[in-house]
Amino acid sequence: MHAKDILIDGFGRIREEVHAAVEGLGADGLNARPRPDANSVAWLVWHLTRIQDDHVADAFGLDQVWLSGGWEKRLGFGLPRHDTGYGHTPAKVAKVRVDSGDLLTGYYDAVHEQTLGALRTLAAKDLERIVDERWDPPVTLGVRLVSVLSDDLQHAGQAAYARGLVRSAAS
Repeated sequence: MHAKDILIDGFGRIREEVHAAVEGLGADGLNARPRPDANSVAWLVWHLTRIQDDHVADAFGLDQVWLSGGWEKRLGFGLPRHDTGYGHTPAKVAKVRVDSGDLLTGYYDAVHEQTLGALRTLAAKDLERIVDERWDPPVTLGVRLVSVLSDDLQHAGQAAYARGLVRSAAS
């Protein structure tokens, strides 16, 4: 198995977890926040998708699906164009509200497809390419992809937990 195959499998697992967290929840469940300072399923899925979109697009020299695919307008949160949710206050988290899980999974699936397309082009040596010199040591493509994978899986797990809280409160 090649490194790119492992990455493709890992990103596929994120997709499974995103769909599982969103499936069957209506607008109330997607937007519910366990506490006023907590994140909703909608915010968590949007944020993990934005991070993947932003970081993968930057690393591969691609356009962000958020902008090129019109998702910024479709979701219409009223946030700055390049906002990824990093450092959001509770007030900004509250702006991320959806009427349907289909919007969230649609955006995620579009980002996932772009990610898979980029990963399929990889050769082993590509993973050593420096993609961010702001860090010491500079960040390689391989490290950036594993970082996105890790961050996304953590947020997908948080979304699953928030889903469980929402469902238990409803029963």
